Amino acid sequence: MIARSNRFHGRGSIQRLYKTAKSARSGSLALRYAPNERRGSYRLAIVVSRKISKSAVVRNRIRRRLYEQVRILSSDFTSPYDVVIVVYDPNIAEMSVAKLTTEVNNLFKRAKLINTRPAPHDIVEPKK
Repeated sequence: MIARSNRFHGRGSIQRLYKTAKSARSGSLALRYAPNERRGSYRLAIVVSRKISKSAVVRNRIRRRLYEQVRILSSDFTSPYDVVIVVYDPNIAEMSVAKLTTEVNNLFKRAKLINTRPAPHDIVEPKK
C-alpha cells in the first residue's frame, strides 16, 4: 500500500484531473495524469467500478495489487504527478505478477511518467 500522503483526498481533485489531464491506455488499464508542481511527490487513485466485479473483495484485491505496483515504481517518477488509474478488465485480479508488472510499467513509460531504465538482461558488462 502506498503512503497516506500519496493518496487523493476528496472528490474535487479527481474531478479536476478528469477534466484537464492527459491520458494513456493499454488493453485493461487507462491512466489519467497531470503534473502537480505544488506537491513534493505524486498522488494516486485507482478506480475499479462495480462493472468489473460485483464483489468488493475482488475490487479491493485489484486495487491493492495496483497500489503495490505503483509503490515499486514510485522511485522512478520524473516529477510530482496526480495520477488516476482506471481498470477495464476483471482479469487483473488473477493476472500473474510478472504480467501485471509489465503492463503497468509499459503504461507509465508510454505516458513518460517514469525514467526508463534498461532491463537487467540488456546491460552489457565490459570485457576485462
